Amino acid sequence: MVDSELQLVARGIRSFPDFPIPGVLFRDISPLLKDPDSFRASISLLANHLKKTHGDKIDYIVGKWGTRADGDPGRRGISRASTFCLPVLTWEAVGGEVTGHLGHRPQFHPLKHGFDEWFGSPNCHFGPYDNRARPNIPVYRDWEMVGRFYEEFPINQKTGEANLTQIYLQEALDFIKRQQAAQRPFFLYWAIDATHAPVYASKPFLGTSQRGRYGDAVREIDDSVGKILSLLQDLRITENTFVFFTSDNGAALISAPKQGGSNGPFLCGKQTTFEGGMREPAIVWWPGRIPAGQVSHQLGSVMDLFTTSLSLAGLEPPSDRVIDGLNLLPAMLQGKLMDRPIFYYRGNTLMAVTLGQYKAHFWTWTNSWEEFRQGIDFCPGQNISGVTTHTQEEHTKLPLVFHLGRDPGERYPLSFASTEYLDVLRRITPVVEQHQEALVPGQPQLNVCNQAVMNWAPPGCEKLGKCLTPPESVPKKCSWPH
Repeated sequence: MVDSELQLVARGIRSFPDFPIPGVLFRDISPLLKDPDSFRASISLLANHLKKTHGDKIDYIVGKWGTRADGDPGRRGISRASTFCLPVLTWEAVGGEVTGHLGHRPQFHPLKHGFDEWFGSPNCHFGPYDNRARPNIPVYRDWEMVGRFYEEFPINQKTGEANLTQIYLQEALDFIKRQQAAQRPFFLYWAIDATHAPVYASKPFLGTSQRGRYGDAVREIDDSVGKILSLLQDLRITENTFVFFTSDNGAALISAPKQGGSNGPFLCGKQTTFEGGMREPAIVWWPGRIPAGQVSHQLGSVMDLFTTSLSLAGLEPPSDRVIDGLNLLPAMLQGKLMDRPIFYYRGNTLMAVTLGQYKAHFWTWTNSWEEFRQGIDFCPGQNISGVTTHTQEEHTKLPLVFHLGRDPGERYPLSFASTEYLDVLRRITPVVEQHQEALVPGQPQLNVCNQAVMNWAPPGCEKLGKCLTPPESVPKKCSWPH
């Protein structure tokens, strides 16, 4: 069997299977859903912070630029004053799929949030739409749209063929070459979404795997990562380039097996707060600095990328706000393990917390009975009585506790009467209380029901003859059944 590029890379890096800057290259696959009032560090804050201290550094984002909406009702996007949650660059994943993404208004643009260049879209490649009830999502180069998905950037839903990954790959390669030629440090955020349904791959990769379009897309991503790393090697900048590769959530089992992955032994999938929805691997590559071929069981979160990257650049985190992320360099460089809690949210509800080897569920829920009866199943073949519930069940008085080392599939909760259970509860309770006391309540900002804030007439549409007339604004909030 021929080794994949990622298999070859993994032998020369430290991998982080439990993940639920010099030159810095971040790569990720798809979108994030998190409680916006619980997570404060972001990729845009990192880009801005590094720009203030390293003025000659160039920041580039390739691919999907999306995040939590943050602003007044009736608008959609991120205010410049906000410190917001990183949307796609995350390996502590999400309890759902509906996210507010950056709007098309100038104040929400990535170039207003620390980046120097952008090629990509403000959302995933959802669609196609009819441009009447909803517009097809635009693709941007810097400040202006250069087309729309399913139009100038076609995706054949019947065959799964699309050339987007190759386009994103070439953008990344060209950017790295330009920065090296100018002898400038760089920050590249490569956020492709080929493995997000509807899954796509370019023609040379279609039909080459045994996992349908999903496997084809993974093979193309694998090949693309190999080309990026090969370029770094050819340019002889590997020892001065920190590369981080990860996904954003567990496999979407509702799309499996042909358009989704597998979560192995873990329970359920994306859109739940069980381990199958929240736990992802991560790969760190820094030749000459990070020991090769090692595995770390350090549990991390998206917020750690901010703090870790500042440490790589020799900077301290901002002191005017709470920074939740940890510096993971001790885990990456020395193999140390840091005991820290990870909080699992679904909306603004704290569903669970992991501390050490233990995970306590305060609420359980997969999806509604209504959805389940329609064939929508987030946990196919994994019915566990009292755990994979189709109503939101409360366990705040007696949390369901699992030892993830012995029971990674969350199938056998500890006995409430056991000494082990009582000891865990004594450890976790004050951690949760301290966390909740530190939270500052916020107003929900997601406004996906107002069709007027969609991408009807982004900057540059007039040059392409692609400006669409938006409907009347109806700034109402809407409920989300997950």
